[in-house]
Amino acid sequence: MKKTIYIISSLFLTLAMQGQIIPQPKATASPTIKIGKSNNFELKNGLKVMVVENHKLPRVSFRLSLDNMPYAEGDKKGVADITSQLIGSGTTKTTKDAFNEEVDFLGANIGFDANGASASGLSKYSGRILELMADGALNTVFTQEEFDKIKAKMLEAIKSQEKSITAVAGRVENVLTFGVNHPSGEYLSAESINKVTLQDAVSNYKNNFVPGNAYLIIVGDVKTKEIKKVVEKLFGSWAKATAPQITYPDPKNVPQSQINFVDMPNAVQSEISVVNTVNLKITDKQYFAAILANQILGGGGEGRLFLNLREKHGWTYGAYSSIGYGKYVEKFRSSTSVRNAVTDSSVVEILNELKKIRTELVSADDLKNAKAKYIGNFVMQIQKPATVARYALNTETQNLPADFYENYIRSINAVTVEDIKAVANKYFLADNIRILVVGKGTEVAPALENLKMPMFYFDKFGNPIEKPVFKKDIPKDVTFKSVLDKYIVAIGGEKAVKAVKTISMKGSTTIPQAPSPLSFTSKADSKGKLNVELAMGTMSLMKQVVNETGAYVLQQGQRKNFEGSELAEMKSSAVLFEELNLSKKEGISLDGIENFNGKEAYAIKNGKNTLYYDVASGLKLAEAKTMEQGGKSITQTTNFGDYREVKGVKVPFNIIQNVGFELDIKMSEVTINEGVTDSDFK
Repeated sequence: MKKTIYIISSLFLTLAMQGQIIPQPKATASPTIKIGKSNNFELKNGLKVMVVENHKLPRVSFRLSLDNMPYAEGDKKGVADITSQLIGSGTTKTTKDAFNEEVDFLGANIGFDANGASASGLSKYSGRILELMADGALNTVFTQEEFDKIKAKMLEAIKSQEKSITAVAGRVENVLTFGVNHPSGEYLSAESINKVTLQDAVSNYKNNFVPGNAYLIIVGDVKTKEIKKVVEKLFGSWAKATAPQITYPDPKNVPQSQINFVDMPNAVQSEISVVNTVNLKITDKQYFAAILANQILGGGGEGRLFLNLREKHGWTYGAYSSIGYGKYVEKFRSSTSVRNAVTDSSVVEILNELKKIRTELVSADDLKNAKAKYIGNFVMQIQKPATVARYALNTETQNLPADFYENYIRSINAVTVEDIKAVANKYFLADNIRILVVGKGTEVAPALENLKMPMFYFDKFGNPIEKPVFKKDIPKDVTFKSVLDKYIVAIGGEKAVKAVKTISMKGSTTIPQAPSPLSFTSKADSKGKLNVELAMGTMSLMKQVVNETGAYVLQQGQRKNFEGSELAEMKSSAVLFEELNLSKKEGISLDGIENFNGKEAYAIKNGKNTLYYDVASGLKLAEAKTMEQGGKSITQTTNFGDYREVKGVKVPFNIIQNVGFELDIKMSEVTINEGVTDSDFK
C-alpha cells in the first residue's frame, strides 16, 4: 500500500528552505559601555548576594544560581533532570495550581531547575515575587504522583528519539569526546531513568540544592538596603551546606585524526561533526581572538562553512562551528547535515576550511565584520537584565577583572589577523580531530573509506564494534518479483488484496510547538483517487487531493494545482497497493539486503525511490523517495509499522515520516470498503 504523504513533506521542506542570511551590520564608532556595579553581601549560610540597582524601569529580575561542580550520575542518569522538574511543583505552603495562579495574577515569570531559580516582574511586587521564588526553591514537596508524571514524559521522549539521526549523533559525539563516565559524556536512557526513585530525587535535592556555592543576583528597580532585609528573611533559614566536590580526569583528544562512523540504515542524510576538546577560559589572553576566529569560520550565515557548503555547493541548509569555554574542558566542533551522496565531499570541504584558517591570514574585512557582529550583539544584550545578571555571576565565578565587560569592546577591537591565525592553530586542531559521521552505511561508508583516513565503527550508544556488513548478497532464488509476491501474500494474498476498493484511515500526530495534537485523515480508492488531510481541531492545515481530472494541494488557504511531471508523480502515488503491478514496470531492480532499523530488508529500486521489505515477514518496512526541493535533491523516508488485519488484509497502523523531525502518525481507525465516496475527492 502506497501512502506517501507529499502534502506534509512539502510544507516542512518549503519552510526549511526559507532561511535567509542576515546582512552584516556596518562597523561604526565603538560605543561606551557602562555596566551597573553590584552591591554584594553574604549570608551566614554562604549564599552570596549581588544587587545591581537600575531605576530606569519599574521592573526587577532575580536569578538564584548554584555554581556546583558537574557530576556524573552513573546507572541512574536522569536523577538531576527529574529533580529539576520537581522543584517548584508545589510547596509546604501552597499547591502547584495555587502557586501558578498567583504568579499569573502578579504578571510575573518564575521558573525552577536543578541549578537554581529565576523570576521577574514589576518592582512594586518584588517582595512577593521573591517570596514565591524562595518558597518554590526551598520548600518543594516531592510527591510520588508528580514524580511518576515526569518520569513517564521522559520515557516517552526517549522512545520518540530512538530513530532520530540527530539525537543519536549528539549522544555518540559526547560519549566519544568526553567518555561515558564523564558528566558531559553520559546520556539518558530508558534503563537509567527506570532505576531512578523518588527518594533518589529527594537525596539529590538535599545534597546539591544548597547555599554553599549559591549566588542570588538581583537586577532592577530595588534598593539594596531594603532588599537585603527581604533576602535575609527568606533565605537566612536555608541550612548551611556545600555540594559534593567531585573531580574527573580531563578528556583527551584522539592520538591521530580519524573518522568515527555510526550506521543508521534509516538515515536520509548524514550528520557530520568534526570535534576536538578545548580548555579555554574567559580569562585567557586568547579568549577574544578564539571567539572571533570561530565567528569567521562558522558562527552564522556569513561564516566560511556556511558559504562553502550551502551557498557555493548547495549541499546543506546550514553549516556552523562553535567553541566552548569556561571553568571546565569543553569542545570545538564544526557540524552540518548533508544528503548521503555528498557526505565524503562535505567532510573534505570542512577540513579544507579548517586548514585554510590555520595556514592563511584572514582578510581585514572578515575580521572587521566579525568584530562588528560581536560588538552589535554585545550592545544589544547588555540592555537586558538577564544579561547583566549573567555578567555579574561570571565576574564572581570565573574570577574576571571588575572592568572585564566594560573593556569588552576594547578587547574585541584589539584582536589582529595574526591573533586569529594563532588561536586557530591552538584550538582548531589538525592532527587530533575526531570526524564523526552518522548516516546510512550502504550509501556513505565506501566513499568515506576512500578518504584514506583511519576509520572506526561504533553503535548508536558509542560502543566500538567491528565494521558492519552493510549489504548482504542476495540468494540466487530471490528476485524482485518474488519479494513483491511475498509482500502480497504477507498482507493477505492476491485475492483479498484485489477485493479492496477503498481504504479510509484516521489517526493523530504531534509536531513541535503545536498547542495540541493534529488529526490525520486519508481516503483512497482503487480508481486512483486520494484525499489526505492534516488538521488542528476544526482548522485544516493541509489538504491534498488526487481525482480523475487532476491534483491539488490546499495549504494555509492557498490552492496549488499540480501539472506536468508533478501531476504524473501525484497520480502514480494514488494507488492502494502498488506491488500488484510494480513487477511489470521497467527499471525495477533488487539492489541487495540491507539492515533497516535492526531488521534485514530487501531493497528494491524503483527509479529514484527505494522500497524496503522485511526478509523474514515480507512486510514493507519503508519507502525512501528522492525529490527536488528548492533546487536541492532531498531524500525522504516513510516508515510503515504496527500492521493489523482489517477484513483479511494487513495494513500499517503506524506511519512515520521524516520532515526535518519525525512525524509519527498513529492510526485509531482503518476501514476497508466503507466510509469513502466520490464526494471525498472533489
